[in-house]
Amino acid sequence: MKQLRIRTLAGLFVVAAVLSWSGARLWDSVGTLPRVPLAAPIVLAVIAVVLLSTALSLRSRLRAQRERRPGAKGVEPLMAARAVVFGQASALVAALVAGMYGGVGAFLLEFLDIPPRRDQAIYAGLSVLTGIAVIAAALFLERVCKLPEDDDEDGQAAPAI
Repeated sequence: MKQLRIRTLAGLFVVAAVLSWSGARLWDSVGTLPRVPLAAPIVLAVIAVVLLSTALSLRSRLRAQRERRPGAKGVEPLMAARAVVFGQASALVAALVAGMYGGVGAFLLEFLDIPPRRDQAIYAGLSVLTGIAVIAAALFLERVCKLPEDDDEDGQAAPAI
């Protein structure tokens, strides 16, 4: 399984932000702008907490298993692989969502003197921050589940989960 690249996530963020900003300008010229829901940063924060708690749990279980503590609960490889896939998918979606809200938030910066639009800009900014938290938690989870590098007979490193 390949590791997530920051460059890929940043590219998704930028493309989504540019498309969202231009879409917000177009939508605003036609009529009203769609709302940024208050639930967006809350849902992203919950996902970040789930990813972080999963990573911390797996890290402690892997450490106990490595140190051969009595009664240590091991980690099944398939469970670790599923956790990594969940983290990678969450990071990709969070990059898109954060980019989308970042573009809308950048557009709304022009209208901070209007209280409803100021609130929408705040929600968009919080969504971007919690999206970054999801990405950070997913990268941490991926790092926790990474297999130690081991040289094969060919001199190539073993693939990580």
